Amino acid sequence: MPPHPIPLAIIYDFDGTLAPGNMQDSQFIPDIGMTTADFWQAVDALSEQNHADRILAYMYVMLEKAKSANKQVRREDLLARSQGIKFFPGVESWFDRINVYGHHKNVSVKHYVISSGNSEIIEGTSIASNFTQIYASKFLYDNDGVAIWPAHAINFTTKTQYLFRINKGAHNLNDSSKINKFVPQKERPVPFGNMIYIGDGETDVPCFRLVKDLGGLSIAVYADGKCKDAEENRKNAEKYREDGRVNCVVPANYTENGELDNAVKSYINLAAL
Repeated sequence: MPPHPIPLAIIYDFDGTLAPGNMQDSQFIPDIGMTTADFWQAVDALSEQNHADRILAYMYVMLEKAKSANKQVRREDLLARSQGIKFFPGVESWFDRINVYGHHKNVSVKHYVISSGNSEIIEGTSIASNFTQIYASKFLYDNDGVAIWPAHAINFTTKTQYLFRINKGAHNLNDSSKINKFVPQKERPVPFGNMIYIGDGETDVPCFRLVKDLGGLSIAVYADGKCKDAEENRKNAEKYREDGRVNCVVPANYTENGELDNAVKSYINLAAL
């Protein structure tokens, strides 16, 4: 009888990690008649003037600017506004390839997103079905299905909560008892040493450090290739490694036999030992 598969979780940020830029930039912001620069400037101004959390600020601005443009924001509208999102090279074939590789090593790989972006937009993408859980900011809707308020907001520090949810198998966000219940390390479904966290920026720093310090693999990715800011992106990512926050830094390229592909497969090999 074959041994029980070894669990391994790969956890991703979304914006700048799986896809370039901010997810709202591709369709939502143009659809409400704004430029991306003006939209994010409005977010920053609201956040600064009111000492407000930037995630809550952008969600408020989404609703207010859509209202001003006579555009309703319904769940189905947000799902549809994922279609313009372009992914980094190799992303769309990545999940099946890594799952098959893990299976051959008797490692059961599951994928998760922890993002400050909109859950509804992520759920509408072509890759959404690959994730066991999508933890991201989402809206509350009225009886007509129109978004009226943030129901859930994830910022850089609260991201770490979801690592513990994966660690303990406490995926029901309405259940605070299971996430806070003491569970011996050996009884937790996914040990931190069996986690890989992949992110790109400042909002990922707490997760980078937590996973790395508790024995997992933290990887900082950066946009390269034809990107005009490629060298600056690389230097910013390298700073996370220099500061001891990540184990390695690689381009955001998910193609087979690339640096990221090899790093993840090497960790799967290690988990299988």
